Amino acid sequence: MTYRDAGVDIDAGHALVNAIKPLVAATKRPGADGSLGGFGGLFDLKAAGFSDPVLVAATDGVGTKLKIAAAMNDHAGIGIDLVAMCVNDLIVQGAEPLFFLDYFATAKLEPETAVRVIAGIAEGCKQAGCALIGGETAEMPGVYHAGEYDLAGFAVGAAERNNLLPGADPVREGDLILGLASSGLHSNGFSLVRTLIDSAGLDYNSPAPFDPDQTLGQILLRPTQIYIKQVIGAIHANKLKALSHITGGGITDNVPRSLPDGVLAEIDLESWPLPPLFAWLEETGNLGDEELLRTFNCGIGMILITPKENAPLLKKSFSEAGETIYEIGVIRSAAKPDAPPGIKYQGRLALNA
Repeated sequence: MTYRDAGVDIDAGHALVNAIKPLVAATKRPGADGSLGGFGGLFDLKAAGFSDPVLVAATDGVGTKLKIAAAMNDHAGIGIDLVAMCVNDLIVQGAEPLFFLDYFATAKLEPETAVRVIAGIAEGCKQAGCALIGGETAEMPGVYHAGEYDLAGFAVGAAERNNLLPGADPVREGDLILGLASSGLHSNGFSLVRTLIDSAGLDYNSPAPFDPDQTLGQILLRPTQIYIKQVIGAIHANKLKALSHITGGGITDNVPRSLPDGVLAEIDLESWPLPPLFAWLEETGNLGDEELLRTFNCGIGMILITPKENAPLLKKSFSEAGETIYEIGVIRSAAKPDAPPGIKYQGRLALNA
């Protein structure tokens, strides 16, 4: 008996490492000079230009969006999702992503699929400006079914101590809330989405009821937007007080995480148009705004909180960078100064806000 007879092919793993080396090399940045294949990835903070850095780390996956990628045999964007879910969490604390590592686990290594996934990870790293410095590929027959794989990602970033968010200038009444548009569902809520598609008698190759020129699978697999290069300049210019990455828990649960006690975020739901995908999900599942806002991003992938005087410049700079940005609310004082941070909605979600 050999290890290969038991379902694990070490040679296939080595071949994969060699195949992805050019992809990894394309993500190189100052501070990341090590080669792929060592026992650990190296990063030099001094070479990256930091003087008094604080490290910030994040880990995440892409959830059951993987099931749709497998069903569509479309793995090109799932690696971008993986990077986005991690690095967008770093930026909300003011940290610039520095390096990334991935974990790819499967029943039996299929090199073509693995290369497509890792190519997406490399692309996500390039979009985020971070280096892919290592990872792990595991064959686990008996744990995963044939053709299945799972992904996890690990990102480390750094911020100069005085650039960490929320910063020394606290969020207070009158600060404005700006929203950056999402590229779609991103990587949250897919267990509910898959259930709703099944209940509607559709599959991922069906034309989307709200956009018949595309299939449901094509729309659902749009990669998560990576906001790093657009946001980092505003942080360094000291124009932001706080950020919220709208992931699991939606707008409802994520915005208060960035607020201090004694304030609440008052958000006007009619200040941006609800994308047709979310409107269709709401109607198909009879979800209602409350469920939609706590499950999905509803078209807003990142929320920025800034003093009122900074808003015109931020709107202009983000628009010029190709982002769609909306003024969606304002910070109000809570009834009690020690009240936990909260959120208050005005209006209703609508397609033509």
